Amino acid sequence: MNPISFVTANYVARQVGYHMTGGWGQGDKATNDYFRPLQTFGERFEQILLDIKALGFDMVDVWTGHLNWAWATPDHFTIALDLLAKHSLPVASIAGGFGGTADEFDAACREAVTLNTSILGGMTPMLADDREFVMDTLYKYKLKLAIENHPEKTPQEMLDKIGDGGDGTIGTAVDTGWYGTQGYDAAKAIEELGSHVMHVHLKDVREVGKHDTCQFGQGIVPIEGCVQALKKIGYQGVITVEHEPEDHDPTEEVRASVAMLREWLQS
Repeated sequence: MNPISFVTANYVARQVGYHMTGGWGQGDKATNDYFRPLQTFGERFEQILLDIKALGFDMVDVWTGHLNWAWATPDHFTIALDLLAKHSLPVASIAGGFGGTADEFDAACREAVTLNTSILGGMTPMLADDREFVMDTLYKYKLKLAIENHPEKTPQEMLDKIGDGGDGTIGTAVDTGWYGTQGYDAAKAIEELGSHVMHVHLKDVREVGKHDTCQFGQGIVPIEGCVQALKKIGYQGVITVEHEPEDHDPTEEVRASVAMLREWLQS
């Protein structure tokens, strides 16, 4: 059965008391500000891991809001690695943005290597600005860039970004919720992307045109159909449960969603 992971971005609104009226940027800034101080990092990072472990997850996707290549020191990484080992939570990917300059992208890659993951699951404008550098850097660190779809309205737009894929070095982290927001059948998208699927952010949203995430089965995304599509293409990788509401704690809805996911994977 596919390993199931929890992306820490699910708690994007936690540090603003689930009153994220200023959009994603507000939660991102508040989270970075809260986790950056070294003297409190261990206690705060461990609380996130305890919450994830209590939900029964196999792995964790570390969002850059909680451990950011832009500010993390060797001491931050030492603490994080010790806590991840303590709670038996391997890192499935680092999730988020990977910078807009060569130095920033290199720093993001070094974070992935330090956290013992091979997947960068997110986005960087560097792919369009200097694809050769991105490819060379990924080869250097033996990493893969799984581009997460947000603005792409169709899988073909994603395939155009992937290009030749560097023999499997570049692929996609399918965000089923964003295909739903764009009005595209996410299960169909998975089948069309096929072997280019490197990582999966399984997410439901309430309606087309908005990105209001919800518990599996309460929105418009054919989540069970997506799981069946992943089986059909022979996807053996990690499936990450993603649900980042702006106005309430997602914990119990994530608990319900992961239970459904385990049933679908076993059926």
